[in-house]
Amino acid sequence: MLRRGLVGLVLFALCAHASLAQRPAPSTYQAPDWTLPPPAEQAYQALSSRLQGDVAMEIVQFMDQYWRIAANPGFNASIDHIQQRLQAAGLTTRVEEFMPHAKGWDYQTGTVAFADTGEVLISRERDRVALCINSFSTPDGDVEARLVDVGRGGAATDYEGKDVKGAVVLGSASSGELWQQAVNARGAVGVISTAVAPYIRPDDPSQFTSPDQWDVLQWSSVPYDPDRKAFGFKASLRAASKMRDRLKSGAVRLKIAVHSTFYDGPSRSLIAEIPGSTKPDERIVMVAHVQEPGANDDGSGCGTLAALASAIAKGIRDGALAVPGRTLTFIWADEIAGSRSWLRQHADQAKAVQYMLAMDMTGEDTSKTGGTFLIERQPDPSAVWVRPSDPHTGWGASAVRPESLKGSLLNDLHFAVCLRRARDTAWVVRTNPYEGGSDHTAFGDAGIPSLLNWHFTDRYYHTNLDRPDKTSTAEMVNVGSAVATTAWFLASASDRDALAVIDLIAASASARLALERRQAPAERHVQAAWIKWYREALESVRALPVTGASTQVDMKVAAAIRALPEDATR
Repeated sequence: MLRRGLVGLVLFALCAHASLAQRPAPSTYQAPDWTLPPPAEQAYQALSSRLQGDVAMEIVQFMDQYWRIAANPGFNASIDHIQQRLQAAGLTTRVEEFMPHAKGWDYQTGTVAFADTGEVLISRERDRVALCINSFSTPDGDVEARLVDVGRGGAATDYEGKDVKGAVVLGSASSGELWQQAVNARGAVGVISTAVAPYIRPDDPSQFTSPDQWDVLQWSSVPYDPDRKAFGFKASLRAASKMRDRLKSGAVRLKIAVHSTFYDGPSRSLIAEIPGSTKPDERIVMVAHVQEPGANDDGSGCGTLAALASAIAKGIRDGALAVPGRTLTFIWADEIAGSRSWLRQHADQAKAVQYMLAMDMTGEDTSKTGGTFLIERQPDPSAVWVRPSDPHTGWGASAVRPESLKGSLLNDLHFAVCLRRARDTAWVVRTNPYEGGSDHTAFGDAGIPSLLNWHFTDRYYHTNLDRPDKTSTAEMVNVGSAVATTAWFLASASDRDALAVIDLIAASASARLALERRQAPAERHVQAAWIKWYREALESVRALPVTGASTQVDMKVAAAIRALPEDATR
């Protein structure tokens, strides 16, 4: 998952804290009780009993072998492997190509050692993703250079009185900041960054809650610079402490060996479809991204999507599941870039996409990662106005303009389906306001109702320790069962189903408005925004039935809208 920088997150957290300090104590949004319409319940039963978690986990384990960047061998091998699994499940697939937004890259060797003793501090074998993306190979196999500790290293003042030309610079700033100050401005041959998000590891070792916090590091990148041909590493606290301890006794020299490869070629996207029987030109789209090296991010999303696609296909073959009225489209691609490419290359199809569901970090073992399953809702008023009942995650908010909000049934419907799964399994299901940063952003920007299925906060996010042992087969079955049910229902809903969804949206509107009046009774403009949102959400139900809305649906939608307050005074 690609997300925003930590500076913005800190600023948001400070602003949010100041805002919430003036508000009443948090209260939790309680979703209305809702029973799935009989066809949706039957679909849920058929899908949850056929969704194979071992299929999802096998894909996670395969993808875990690789650092996957568009156009590199690991990315392409993952695309090919998923395609083979889908074809074995009876799905029709195709691979499409587009030019990548960046060069493919991978590395075979990335080692940092003390030059005198040979003690290895960082290696691919142990640290897996420590070498920064876009690092160039060292000449003649390895290079020996002085080590200079610059403290943080993100500002010019950190380098006063320090000669770093030709040296390797160690600092706690991000690899990009160190690169600009040390390599670009002062001629260092490379950098070693210890930067890590605060939810990954506290700064103070006395606050560590797990031994692996000494060995965790977050992967990163440095600018692509074919002139300087330098390198960057990320270091664990254990490795950095060894380097700093040696520096206390005098000068230290490091031996660095890097063998990396850049790849030119198209980015590949894998597409599978189950054609609709009634309105095949209308689509429900589901997307998981292939790039990034994590088992959870996003091997679990890819595995979950493959398992649910296979379960739908099997349910149809077995006669337990009706062929959907609308086409179901499944996409595995380079995050955001692949989605934008599909929207661009299939502009006519994109116009008829009804809904989109993103799958990113869907398989976390919550007992190990600390993450919770979340539905990141399509932008609604909670994305604009901070509320205790709808807290943002550690990532914080994206800027969302109030006038851009457009209500739809998707948020409440998918939440209700997930809660149906939770009743069977005690699965913990929560939601968060829109934050952006994954494939739902690309589809949302195209005006398509879109949401994200994910987990956060995750103390292994973007780290060397995001491995299959942090992934849960049961969690992928939970997410896959719910997403498959939602997608099939959206693709197959009847007039009677639409009538039931009107009841859900009306009850959700009532619960939300009551909560808003309790939390901030004086903020009438926010209540008014929610009234507008739910009017539009109710209107969106008219488009839900595959055969078109009947007079009965139209009348019930109109009545539900009339039952909403005309303004925020009621």
